[in-house]
Amino acid sequence: MATLRAEAHLAQPELAGRRILICRPEPEADRLAEAFRAAGARVRVLPTVVREPLPETPERRSLLQELDNFHHIIAVSPYAARLLLDEVDQWWPQPPVGVHWYGVGAGTAAAFAEAGLPAEKPDDGWTSEALLAHPSLQHLEHEKVLLARGEQGRELIRQTLEQRGARVTVLPLYRRLQPYYPADKLSEIFTGFRPEAVIALSGETLNNLKDTAREYPHALDTALVVVPADRVAEQARAAGFSNPVVPDGLSDRELVNCVAVRLGPQAGNNG
Repeated sequence: MATLRAEAHLAQPELAGRRILICRPEPEADRLAEAFRAAGARVRVLPTVVREPLPETPERRSLLQELDNFHHIIAVSPYAARLLLDEVDQWWPQPPVGVHWYGVGAGTAAAFAEAGLPAEKPDDGWTSEALLAHPSLQHLEHEKVLLARGEQGRELIRQTLEQRGARVTVLPLYRRLQPYYPADKLSEIFTGFRPEAVIALSGETLNNLKDTAREYPHALDTALVVVPADRVAEQARAAGFSNPVVPDGLSDRELVNCVAVRLGPQAGNNG
């Protein structure tokens, strides 16, 4: 019987019974939730950022029609890449020749690759800083760069490439908003569910989470908070989160692994 119990324990899902709160936008949130549930976790989804595509303007339409004037096209996220590709398809039956495509991380580069556009990505990492280390973005005197991103965002890529001689055009494709949630939903999550780990993959997501949970100031004091980079981990600590962690990657599997390594299955969980 001891052997059977030991085997049963070893067969337990890697996050059996653990309580995970996912705060990233949809549709990524639901997809990630399924990955955590497959690992045995209990999951709540509470996006603290929603994204809304911006309406087309004559200026944007003109810019996209002249896409072949750019030497480099950068998307900051898979969402930005997909919105850009949707619009490129309207004007370019075949992609413009001679353009170099970039994704800030592997997921963004993969969005371009799925559309038949081989895209560069950082050799190591998935941040703006990592992309800016790419060899082909070091010397850009008079070269034109299109930066596809949200309406507001970090200015690091634009500023750095301009310092390297590039002529950078920012193409805002969407806006980010903080959603409203009724008090009963927040109470269920922060006092009933009581998450042990939170997935918050941007500084804005983290800030909005802090604001959303302001009526429950101690609900996340000891929770594992998964953030995308050391910069956001420092921001998390300054905001009062005591246990931030940066994963080895941002794929669903890597995020699950990150939490599983630190939490593991819940002791005594029965299913």
